[in-house]
Amino acid sequence: MSIVKRNNLFFPSLMNDVLGPDWFGGMDRLNVNVPAVNIKEKDHGFELELAVPGANKNDFKVEVDNDVLTISSEGRTETAETKEKFTRKEFSYVAFKRAFTLPETVDGSKIDAKYESGVLKLALPKKEEALPKPKRLIEIG
Repeated sequence: MSIVKRNNLFFPSLMNDVLGPDWFGGMDRLNVNVPAVNIKEKDHGFELELAVPGANKNDFKVEVDNDVLTISSEGRTETAETKEKFTRKEFSYVAFKRAFTLPETVDGSKIDAKYESGVLKLALPKKEEALPKPKRLIEIG
């Protein structure tokens, strides 16, 4: 629920309540976010980091097709709660898909991925011709 400030008073946003989780409290929190992504350029290539805590490496699918890198994940959880005269059983389905157009300098056939401590890390190496050339001394004749 978001809070809107009007005339120095705080009111819940009615639209968020109506369009958000059900009114009976069936969902404690509606999470529609995709993972945050950090992209770093280095001399040898690019590094992508996605914050996806609580997953394991088998939850992810990483593909390259026509110079488009696609990272996706699907997960399902189930919880059950029984109190005096009622039982509540809920299923949660979490999925995301991110796509990135690779620059011409990236060698898509050599992309590597690791999942460590809640962060999916991808190494996107540059093509040989895109790597910085070493400094060379030119002799004057």
